[in-house]
Amino acid sequence: MIPFLLRRVLYSIPVILGVALIVLFLFDVAGGDPIQIKLGKNPDPIDVAELRVEMGQDKPFFGKYVDFLGQIATVDFGTSWFTETPIRTIFARGIVPTLSLTMPAFLLGAGIAVALALLVAFYRGSMLDKAMTLLAIAAISISSLVYILVLQWLLADRWKLFPIWGYERGLGSLTFIVLPILIWVLLSVGTDMRYFRTVALEEIGRDYVRTARSKGVAEGKILFTHVLRNCAIPIVTRCAIIVPFLITGSFLLEIFFGIPGLGTVLYESIKSSDLPVIKAFTMLGTVLYIVFNVVADILYAALDPRIRLS
Repeated sequence: MIPFLLRRVLYSIPVILGVALIVLFLFDVAGGDPIQIKLGKNPDPIDVAELRVEMGQDKPFFGKYVDFLGQIATVDFGTSWFTETPIRTIFARGIVPTLSLTMPAFLLGAGIAVALALLVAFYRGSMLDKAMTLLAIAAISISSLVYILVLQWLLADRWKLFPIWGYERGLGSLTFIVLPILIWVLLSVGTDMRYFRTVALEEIGRDYVRTARSKGVAEGKILFTHVLRNCAIPIVTRCAIIVPFLITGSFLLEIFFGIPGLGTVLYESIKSSDLPVIKAFTMLGTVLYIVFNVVADILYAALDPRIRLS
């Protein structure tokens, strides 16, 4: 395990170096002069000179690149240009509201999708399978904005079942996140169910399922024990892709429901051209993606003894 992890860390270093180089080029070179972005048009030349030294913009590109790598290594991306708040503090404030929304929504949606996928795969070709597939396609075809606006209007504005806007720390957040969680589940179940159904259909047609049936094993045990276990690797793969986005925020849901999470932070940073925060988000997403790919590889070996960490 340890040699495997060391190899993956070494493999990740060139990826992080390359992404950092691209991000720095896009934001600090192709993206325009950050001094002008912060000070606006016609700034005082003295202010420009002082700010250029303060922000390190007087250095050549390679010097900026080395500084950026130092920020990544120390997880210290400086301060926001517009709020003058340390970016680590901004992330610490936003991570709890984001995870309080995304984690329950993800777990609930994935659980429902897996259960429905096994069910419709077992009844392949039946009216249930056709109806669920049709509903899944219809759900995928509808824009996420339609779900948000319609359910806000119907459940929150007309029926007064949930608050439309806001967030409270602690247990008070439950009333504010139920509706966004419901919308997340509706948005994700259709896509996940169709993917997991395809995986389950491949497993149901294998010899071990026929053997289990010939021995009189109950269908429920075949589905939720044998088939589900052999579907675990594709499920883990899909989750490894999704989980980094849970941490970096649910962009639209946080904006429309006034949840002060990382998605809202990213939106405000884009709107105000707060480049340090945007760069920090970009690198955070890269690192999380690499980390959860390593976690997925480890889970593969734990789930399937035929797989070795080599």
